[in-house]
Amino acid sequence: MNKRILVTGGAGFIGSHLCERLLNDGHDVLCMDNFFTGRKENIVHLMGDRGLELLRHDITQPILLEVDQIYNLACPASPIHYQYNPVKTIKTNIMGTLNMLGLAKRVRARILQASTSEVYGDPQVHPQREDYWGNVNPIGPRACYDEGKRCAETLMFSYHNQNNVDIRVVRIFNTYGPRMLEDDGRVVSNFIVQALGGKDITVYGDGSQTRSFCYIDDLVDALVKMMEQDGVIGPLNLGNPEEFTILELATRIKDITGSKSKLVYKPLPEDDPVQRQPDIELAIKELDWRPSVGIEDGLARTIDYFKKRLTK
Repeated sequence: MNKRILVTGGAGFIGSHLCERLLNDGHDVLCMDNFFTGRKENIVHLMGDRGLELLRHDITQPILLEVDQIYNLACPASPIHYQYNPVKTIKTNIMGTLNMLGLAKRVRARILQASTSEVYGDPQVHPQREDYWGNVNPIGPRACYDEGKRCAETLMFSYHNQNNVDIRVVRIFNTYGPRMLEDDGRVVSNFIVQALGGKDITVYGDGSQTRSFCYIDDLVDALVKMMEQDGVIGPLNLGNPEEFTILELATRIKDITGSKSKLVYKPLPEDDPVQRQPDIELAIKELDWRPSVGIEDGLARTIDYFKKRLTK
């Protein structure tokens, strides 16, 4: 059935792909963004769709709308952006989530909270399962995001338990693909931009730390499946369990781009996780979902996007 769906952070990397998917599925989509890290160019190709409405609004401010579902994706997600204004990041996660929960309660909408693998901090359990409580520094440089998302999860479950709000909570692991910001400081976009520009590729630490990378189309598919099912509220890990060292990622990107860039090593940032890999058994069981896009294919598509973008 056609639904009226609100996507906060809808002009961002993940949000714009989600808006596109929902429109293709025949829904009316209200794309809300304050354009701090979101970009109009991410959704300009959707503007001719009569099902799309664009609203410039900051979710730290209340708003009255009539919607059936809410995907709450609004929040800077890369360290460079969320550390730029840590108080604003905390406000977005706490006040913004409160406002969206208040809206969901008022209009009886189902609400999905985009949480993060960062709630696990620098994990002492590997791979990370949903029942792991994490190892987070509450006063470190990443705390505004890590603890903000942890509190957002608490708010979601409190509203569900106290007010019977229909919630869904997902913990998103590293995601990559077209429409990433080239200056967001994330490892995939950093390496690609440096490789394409013939610049030194910056590896933090010795490159032995690991990450797991999920292509954007796979993630969006999981978000929609999570919203549409009635069996589980979460939290649910969403990511690709294939684990790579940062050094392996840099080498793959160099090979695909044919870059002659050199690898240079810099100190590991404070509280940067050494290992990150999702256990997705719950998502496989509850959503019948698993990633389908391999790293070689996903990187090739992402590199092609950045090639076009950087030559504009």
